[in-house]
Amino acid sequence: MKKKFSFLLVLLLALSTFLAACGGDKKTEGNEEGSGAGGSDEKKEQVLNLIESSEIPSMDSTLATDSVSFNVMNNVFEGLYRLGENDEPVLGMAAEEPQVSEDGKTYTFKIRDAKWSNGDPVTANDFVYSWQKALNPDTGAEYAYIMYDIKNAAKVNAGEVPVEELGVKATDDKTLEIQLETPVPYFKALLSFATFYPQNQKFVEEQGDKFGLEADTVVYNGPFTLSEWKHEQSFKLSKNDSYWDAENVKLKEVNFNIVKDTATGVNLYETNKADIAGLSAEFVDKYKSDENFKTRAETSVFFLRLNQGNEVLKNVNARKAIDSAYDKKGMVDVLLNNGSMPAYYLVPKDFVTGPDGTEYREAVGDFGGFDAKKAADYWAKAKEELGKDSIELELLNYDSDSSKKIGEFLKEQLEQNLEGLTVKIKAQPFKQKLELESKGQYDFSFAGWGPDYPDPMTFVDMFVTDGAHNQMGYSNPEYDKKIEQAKGELLDDLDARWQAMVDAEKILFDDQAISPMYQAGVSYLERPYVKNVLRHSFGADNSYKWASIE
Repeated sequence: MKKKFSFLLVLLLALSTFLAACGGDKKTEGNEEGSGAGGSDEKKEQVLNLIESSEIPSMDSTLATDSVSFNVMNNVFEGLYRLGENDEPVLGMAAEEPQVSEDGKTYTFKIRDAKWSNGDPVTANDFVYSWQKALNPDTGAEYAYIMYDIKNAAKVNAGEVPVEELGVKATDDKTLEIQLETPVPYFKALLSFATFYPQNQKFVEEQGDKFGLEADTVVYNGPFTLSEWKHEQSFKLSKNDSYWDAENVKLKEVNFNIVKDTATGVNLYETNKADIAGLSAEFVDKYKSDENFKTRAETSVFFLRLNQGNEVLKNVNARKAIDSAYDKKGMVDVLLNNGSMPAYYLVPKDFVTGPDGTEYREAVGDFGGFDAKKAADYWAKAKEELGKDSIELELLNYDSDSSKKIGEFLKEQLEQNLEGLTVKIKAQPFKQKLELESKGQYDFSFAGWGPDYPDPMTFVDMFVTDGAHNQMGYSNPEYDKKIEQAKGELLDDLDARWQAMVDAEKILFDDQAISPMYQAGVSYLERPYVKNVLRHSFGADNSYKWASIE
């Protein structure tokens, strides 16, 4: 989420599967779903063969921040709700809709009779344990902030009060009570997000440091189990016969091959070893008349993080110069050519509508754009203020095929339009790239975010001072205040809350904290016998619970 989906979205970049986020993409595209490779026998066995562009960074739901992890977790774990058709939250571990207090601050859930894959019952305490773990400052969970709507959550995460004072408790094995700081209009959808999944305390503690590192050091309560995990090569989901709703899960297996370049993925599709293949620009032209060619808009947004820990990028004119110095439309039309659109914003188009029914992006408009002369003027001011004639910056990039091409395009455009600039490119595997960003060990980076829940806040709260997903040293007290108000005192005034989020986004671009690149779209090939894979606009990318091979 999409964390962050993350958001975080190498998948989308390679156009294999994803955006998060905190949020992205959300998150990665759900276009790498596939099914039984070749003959009808495999199809009858309900086997789906997919492509993924990255290793799974984490299988610990309290620590995951990226779209790859969230996509897998969505299919092997289950929270109180999961997303169904049209992204509507449907009951998961919750046996029935909760009792909600008159003030909208207290939710009481009954936990259904469900089992973990090791046979243990799923209990209310599994939620209490997991949520306390995520917010315990010793855990270091980047996504802890997404739980701050729960009473005392921020204080627990700051170490100001013990975890036992978190506003969640198991009144008995099957009753979970949640107290909120303020009413949250999208709370049920939020509860479908990975950070809110339960964890089996006894099992987790038995595994110790090994928890989440291998397929057999995790226990599952979702439609599937992670039955095989060959790191950096492949992984397999198998139907979980212990799942409470197993009778409605048709797929027997979901197989993922980890493939970083589009050509290899297309070859797997052509040889009936994958049922869905994401397409980059050159393959779109080749296959656009194919009867199995599809395209779809996404809600993930990709952008350049401009790390203000860097002396040059701390300068606002340098940041504005970079944003003005490359042709976003040309990049999208030529290098992507897949339904993506140039982005001059953070909150995506066609994502959410305001209290008055107006689509967010339509009401707010765009920021900035390609202007080589303006870029040169900003750059000249920056160099004068910095006392430098020549500058070298390193671009932290993903190592997928399409992202490498975008990196080269950025290098060429920036060096051409910003005199004296040299750009070096550092391409890294997804997990290592995320780690470098988290540590702030980069100059500027190619990043993405997919929404984690249906509200602009999943994008705009990323960049508060010292926020877990800020990761670039940006700080503006006025921006922080707008976010704080929209999360607190303005929740009872939806119009004012909406305006606060709009104002926050404007501040972000007045400061040119980031340089937005494009809103993702995906073009892909999908076999006609793949049915009912749900693609989500926030949170995890795909749900396979209801998918089948026909």
